[in-house]
Amino acid sequence: MKRTLWLLGVLCFCASAAIAQVKLDSLQLLHDVKALSADSMQGRKSCTAGSQKARQYILAAFKKNHLQAFDGDFRQLFSFSHRGERCDTAANLIGYFPGASPDAIVLSAHYDHLGILNGKIFYGADDNASGVAALLAVMEYFSRNRPRHTLVFAVFDAEEPGLHGAKAFVNNLPVDKKRVILNVNLDMVSRNDKNELYATGCGHYPFLKPYVERIAKTSAVKLLFGHDSGNLTDNWSNASDHAPFHQAGIPFVYFGVEDHQDYHQPTDVFAHIQPKFFVNAVSTIIKALMAFDANLAEIKSKTPNSSASGNE
Repeated sequence: MKRTLWLLGVLCFCASAAIAQVKLDSLQLLHDVKALSADSMQGRKSCTAGSQKARQYILAAFKKNHLQAFDGDFRQLFSFSHRGERCDTAANLIGYFPGASPDAIVLSAHYDHLGILNGKIFYGADDNASGVAALLAVMEYFSRNRPRHTLVFAVFDAEEPGLHGAKAFVNNLPVDKKRVILNVNLDMVSRNDKNELYATGCGHYPFLKPYVERIAKTSAVKLLFGHDSGNLTDNWSNASDHAPFHQAGIPFVYFGVEDHQDYHQPTDVFAHIQPKFFVNAVSTIIKALMAFDANLAEIKSKTPNSSASGNE
């Protein structure tokens, strides 16, 4: 009975969210985060059967939304070593919607988590099934509302052991680096008791802040700045997959929440997702991407060392 009432509440909220925010398939969003953090995914550790299962789930969504592949393959294969163990079957999942301009925004989220430790599944619902589900929701939205500029969807493997997937991607970009104008990274976006979502990176790239500030005025979540300066423990500049972009001189905005009690614990489960916050956060992220897409030429012109004088 409690589960029925919870679902009814979600349905009612999702209906109103579609009116108040962008038109978002909220039920699919919740279905995706639940599926990606299910027992069968076994914590999605890189180079495991659970990772392969998550990969197939994501690829099915790519195909359903008619994403295009670079060179005919959504997979970008790579190898890495971590703590004496080598993985030769890691794979980023990459696709895109072409725009009228080849200048590109890369939307990223990592799909790996910690797997099974001491016999316990680390489900990684917020970290980072939520980011992947959000990315898939953005994909579905832009499949119906095509972007002006090329929008690349990059779902990275092996973030947890050292950002290996993002590093492999930035070192082997499928497009000319000069065309990658912005990275928007999603990592842990589905729960916060204070209704707070951070947009980190504007401290490094202050010309991005006015676009986010305009979104914040109408956002149903409290969109905050910070965590991109100061001491290492509070500085997220190198904390997720945006770091290799930043180190390569590509501006980024990272959307995420502060750590909670279930971070990197077996208790990071679907039941602790906050549906209202999650839907509102994803709606805010879509609005931000719309703003970045609409103003990408201006963003490019303000980016240090950019080739802003080139033709779009």
